[in-house]
Amino acid sequence: MDILEYIKPELLILIPVLYIIGMGIKKASFIANRWIPLIIGGCGIVLSIIYVLSTSPLNSVQTVFMAIFTALTQGILVSGVSVYANQIFKQFKDSGTKDDGVDTEQK
Repeated sequence: MDILEYIKPELLILIPVLYIIGMGIKKASFIANRWIPLIIGGCGIVLSIIYVLSTSPLNSVQTVFMAIFTALTQGILVSGVSVYANQIFKQFKDSGTKDDGVDTEQK
């Protein structure tokens, strides 16, 4: 199962946008690292809501609720992929500099 199958293609651009926002927040020393995923999640939801509500025909209560549901789920998905991409990048970066714990030196 590929999570990218569930994200609307036009919202895929939010993944790198949220990644860059996260990097900017990380540089701001007044925000604790533990809050960054939550802030990214909020930004992803807000940006998705703006896009979905501006491109959806809102001519009935049902379509309004469907647009809100779509925007929320899409925002959560793009935020999750952005945070996941950050963690993958950090793991690859850290794996090149850390010892894997295996003692290769014979005594």
